[in-house]
Amino acid sequence: MGPGPFGGRRGMRRGGPGGPFGGRGEWQELFGERPPRAERGGVRYLVLDALSEQPRHGYEIMAAIAERANGRYKPSPGVVYPTLQLLEELGHVKVSERDEKKIHAITAAGKADLAEHADEVAAFYEQSEDVWDDHAEELRDFMHRVRGLIRAFRRAARRGRLTPQTMAKVRAILDDALGKLEALDGDR
Repeated sequence: MGPGPFGGRRGMRRGGPGGPFGGRGEWQELFGERPPRAERGGVRYLVLDALSEQPRHGYEIMAAIAERANGRYKPSPGVVYPTLQLLEELGHVKVSERDEKKIHAITAAGKADLAEHADEVAAFYEQSEDVWDDHAEELRDFMHRVRGLIRAFRRAARRGRLTPQTMAKVRAILDDALGKLEALDGDR
């Protein structure tokens, strides 16, 4: 199974508690992790999923998706409103008015379409789970070690100890460590 309409990268939200090595934003910035993102067209299933719980207006749909994604993904109005228009044209959503706001409700056709893509919706929300909270101490320790490695490298560079021979040795050590880490990832 490929990444589907929602992409496939596990990511983390920016910021969060925990100080300089709290395990969220710093990790993302240092290692280039991106938060989950719905691919073009995949948002329609997230919208249908939000509407399967109850009829909602546009901003309630966005909030419901963001809540279920643990704040890691929130579609913009520029994505949700055209998607709602498309779903209405397909007959997957019907619109009524309440308190001068358009309220969207899922139809039988929308429920059938959502049922066909339920696995993709579940997979998207799974990548929003915060697995890092369970390992905060280990992550904090790891980040301190990475920080120590970078400091040692900078200290050696400032003291003029990074000769071409030293750089070749450091490169070999890092290449070896990287190869071992990639082998661990392949063991899964």
